Amino acid sequence: MNETRAGAPEIGVILVDDDALVRVGLVMMMGGAPDITVLAEAEDGGAVLGLVGRYSPDVVLMDIRMPTVDGLTATKRLRALPDPPEVLVLTTFDADEHVLRALRAGAAGFLLKDTPPAQIVESVRQVARGLPVLSPEVTRRLIDRVAADDHGERTARARERLSALNARERDVAVAVGEGRSNADIAARLFLSVPTVKTHVSSILTKLDLNNRVQIALLVHDARLL
Repeated sequence: MNETRAGAPEIGVILVDDDALVRVGLVMMMGGAPDITVLAEAEDGGAVLGLVGRYSPDVVLMDIRMPTVDGLTATKRLRALPDPPEVLVLTTFDADEHVLRALRAGAAGFLLKDTPPAQIVESVRQVARGLPVLSPEVTRRLIDRVAADDHGERTARARERLSALNARERDVAVAVGEGRSNADIAARLFLSVPTVKTHVSSILTKLDLNNRVQIALLVHDARLL
């Protein structure tokens, strides 16, 4: 992130949605925030890699359903980059299977398209800070969906992956799965916040994950909560 004239971090955003009216509305929302700049727009996921290479955004606000390259495919491509932007998914349905797949692909969270403008703006700020955007209600529904899919096989795979962690990392991973912040985890496990951050980074590296959302999904897949 760059600095604004007032010294606050400036968040660069790229909008990807095949609905021109949605893009216009988002531009208007972002235009009212002094710390957010819309760098570019695209109407299909196929154009986003080139735009990211050109503008180096902090956040990509991504639609899921687009005619040529959908948001899921585009998210996978973006998160495979050496220094990828955060991806915040836009969707019409809060229980859409594609949303769960997008989170597994590395999206930091998602918003419904009828989310109040102020909340959309604040969600962009939160994602830019590296924090997930998932409401408790929607998180519960996603977890229920995970639990309903491939019980034994998915659980076994998740537990095998988590076996790569040491005992303390496993404790931190479970706490992340509970939705706890670094400060909450530090207090609960009697650790410093920097130590928790180190453990989270180690978990992401060992498990080849992109963000805390993926840690939480893996913990729930393993049925550790």
